[in-house]
Amino acid sequence: MARRLIPAFNRILVEKILPPSKTNAGILLPEKTPKLNSGKVVAVGPGARDRDGKLIPVSLKEGDTVLLPEYGGTEVKLGEKEYLLYRDEDILGTLHD
Repeated sequence: MARRLIPAFNRILVEKILPPSKTNAGILLPEKTPKLNSGKVVAVGPGARDRDGKLIPVSLKEGDTVLLPEYGGTEVKLGEKEYLLYRDEDILGTLHD
C-alpha cells in the first residue's frame, strides 16, 4: 500500500477475508460452502464527539477480526487492494479463536 489511509471520526477500514477456494492438499472447494462475512481491521479513526465535545473512542483496534453486515460499507481501493469503510456502530461483533 503506497499510502496509509487514516479513517475520520468513528470509521473503521476493513480488509475482507475471502474464504479459501481450495484446501492445503489441493482439493477444490465448491462455491456453495458456507461463508462467514468477516474481515480484518486495518485502521481505525480517533472516534466521534458527543454533544459536550468529549471524544468517544472507537471500540475496535487494528488487527481485530470482525463480523461484517451483509450490506453496507463504502468500497475503497488503495493500490491493488480493495477495502471497506464502516462506521463503528455498523460492525456486528468481533470474532475470537
